[in-house]
Amino acid sequence: MKTKETLIDYWLKSAASDMEVAGHLFEKGDYHYCLFFGHLVLEKALKALYVKNVNSNPPFKHSLPLLAEKGQLILTRDQETFLEEVTDFNMEARYPDIKFSFYKKCTKEFTEKYLNQIKEFYQWLKTLIRSDRS
Repeated sequence: MKTKETLIDYWLKSAASDMEVAGHLFEKGDYHYCLFFGHLVLEKALKALYVKNVNSNPPFKHSLPLLAEKGQLILTRDQETFLEEVTDFNMEARYPDIKFSFYKKCTKEFTEKYLNQIKEFYQWLKTLIRSDRS
């Protein structure tokens, strides 16, 4: 059985790896996939926070606002809206019928704006996870 610390480390290590991939995808101009990986970063960091706060395996969900709520994270309305937007990147990058319109929306400027916000939110989550870690 995995310990709480092992699970937290697993999710954080996976999130860090995906953050690196998101950066590479941005550099290569694969903007829609960059944002898809940005969603994965926040999903995994929220799952690490869930393990820390709830002391059990996180739910098999992809909704960032839901993971935040279940992980006992108090959000501002702006943060909640941001997580809803990033959750959409997960769906928009996966399904062909909406993927192509999402692809057009993902300009360099659009992607850079969201990637920077994802990085900031990710850093904040890591700070919360590391604080008072037992």
